[in-house]
Amino acid sequence: MGNKNLDFLFRPASIAVVGASAVPGKISSIILESLKNSGYGGKVFLVNPGYESIGKERCYPSIASIGEEVDLALYAIPAAGVAESLREAAGRVKGAVIIGGGFGEAGEQGRAFEKEIKDIVRKEGVRVVGPNCMGVYDTVSRLDTFFVPAERVKRPSRGGLSIISQSGSFAVTVMDELAAEGIGVARVVSYGNRVDVNESDCLDFLAADEHTKAVAVYMESVDEGRRFVESASRCSAVKPVMAVKVGRHDAGVLAARSHTGAIAGRYEIYRAAFRKAGVIELEGYEDFMDACKAYGTQEASGGNRVMIITDGGGMGVSIADACSKTGLEVPPLSADLADDLRSVFPPYFSVSNPMDLTGSATDALYAEALEKTMGGEGYDMAIVAALWGPPGLSDGLPALIAEKAGLYGKPVIICSPGGEFSREKTRLFRAGNLPVFSTPESAARAASALAGGAKKVKANG
Repeated sequence: MGNKNLDFLFRPASIAVVGASAVPGKISSIILESLKNSGYGGKVFLVNPGYESIGKERCYPSIASIGEEVDLALYAIPAAGVAESLREAAGRVKGAVIIGGGFGEAGEQGRAFEKEIKDIVRKEGVRVVGPNCMGVYDTVSRLDTFFVPAERVKRPSRGGLSIISQSGSFAVTVMDELAAEGIGVARVVSYGNRVDVNESDCLDFLAADEHTKAVAVYMESVDEGRRFVESASRCSAVKPVMAVKVGRHDAGVLAARSHTGAIAGRYEIYRAAFRKAGVIELEGYEDFMDACKAYGTQEASGGNRVMIITDGGGMGVSIADACSKTGLEVPPLSADLADDLRSVFPPYFSVSNPMDLTGSATDALYAEALEKTMGGEGYDMAIVAALWGPPGLSDGLPALIAEKAGLYGKPVIICSPGGEFSREKTRLFRAGNLPVFSTPESAARAASALAGGAKKVKANG
């Protein structure tokens, strides 16, 4: 609808907060705090006819009274008043984010409000994100419209992963977890009820976005199926695109309808669309998080052949089983590679795949195993399970693994289960920009997502 350019959303030079308030805890007040904390450097206009000023900032009675064009209007007012305010702002703003709920997800009256907004979009050409959404968290433009306090939901740092989510709560939960893992993002969009801007618009923008290296999508439904396939295909041709579709079963369909008013549709249709578009299909929240953690630090692998290196035989077998379940290959060592490793390793090491360095493992032996296996053509990525019991392991191990990983441009995934001591060491792996997973299953899911990116590249290249 209208101009497809989304610069107003991702690169706004000015913002008007409609419904700005000085009352602590109100949505608009939290949004103002989020904008301040994010370091947004553009102009911010406060709009509320009930105030002449808020703090030291002037408050305008309407967008029209600002006297200049505004890139992005943020609406934090009751649903009943949005259409009138948006109609008055048409021609004065390039786009709007409608934060609050009470629209299509809320029944007949809400659907009527939503229809009014759609009519304004169609007639006036103003672009709209939402309603019933969080808007955008953007580390590139340093924009944060999310109305959750930073002390309750941490914001991720700058990174190369972008997330598109129909659900605001899903988006903030993922952001909070990624921040805890030390994994950054480029852009996060919560688009809610999708009266105008949808997942296809966002994919078109992100396909050409140099700051986005991979895209993760949470969706309850798609309203333009053919366009979604076209947009996702264009995006997946140049960078990995992965998606989780919820509302697959009866209970989920009903929940999606009450959440964003979405009509979820038959899952088989979505699965076929994902395959046609080269989208990596994810199975649920855990799969989504594992894939985000993987692509938050790693590139897509060159294939699906995994080398497993550990200091515990049982853990290696568990990881191998988990890899097989996700369709990954765990090929045996070539005869030449096995001979090469036996020439430097003690005879009691299990020189195979998985490779068990036993309780005699040292930092240097882990590095040697990784260098020799990743330096050849036999493997596309490695899962390294470091169990911290062996006395030969030190705090220098994570940095050494990160150094060797950087030599060959192949993904290296860390599986580090265990209790308090092991959990303390995960920060060392994260400092080396290595994704850390606490179970064999999550490590294998992450590897599978990276291999799915490899399949996409080959299919499109």
